[in-house]
Amino acid sequence: MYTLYFSPNACSLASHIALAESGLPYQLRRLQFAENEQRSPEYLKHNPNGRVPALVTDRGTLIESPAILAFIAHAAPEAKLAPLEDPFAFARMQGFNSFIASTVHVAYAHRRRGYRWAERQESLDDMAARMPQNMRDSFAIIENDLFAGPWVLGEDYSVADAYLFTMSDWLGGAGVDINDFPKVADHYRRMRQRPAVQRALETEKEAAAA
Repeated sequence: MYTLYFSPNACSLASHIALAESGLPYQLRRLQFAENEQRSPEYLKHNPNGRVPALVTDRGTLIESPAILAFIAHAAPEAKLAPLEDPFAFARMQGFNSFIASTVHVAYAHRRRGYRWAERQESLDDMAARMPQNMRDSFAIIENDLFAGPWVLGEDYSVADAYLFTMSDWLGGAGVDINDFPKVADHYRRMRQRPAVQRALETEKEAAAA
């Protein structure tokens, strides 16, 4: 049994979707960010960054979305969530997931998490103001260069699709129209039709309302 620590509307949704697709046994542990549970001593033993996701396994805890997504794909090879037999294709997937983690997510964080990089208010204001354009620039790269279609890697669905869907879901909150990126928008609509995605979204909606 795996345990995923998550928070609704966070990047942990990608790992949640991947688990729902995988067929692996898992349970969810919601962290109440409003109550600062992510900074509790209990959770910091799992993830010293005090962020989500964290996946507890029988060998220890994994943190960071690209690592967790790759692990889920390897742990459930029959689910075919990654090109496990092709080192080059697998590396392409990891490159995409790393771009999401290191570029897209960081760009989004500049609006409300600027304190991670700066202290002066004018610096925070500049980062927040720049965030929508940085998101547009990042998604232009995805749309024009990184997205093979119809899924991220081409014909086969992978955990990279769960990660792209999660970030695409944030575009509206970033002040960016997803329809400016037709391939990404089509991918987002098709992802919402997948039963595992629907289950994960409903579970997180219920958790947010609780």
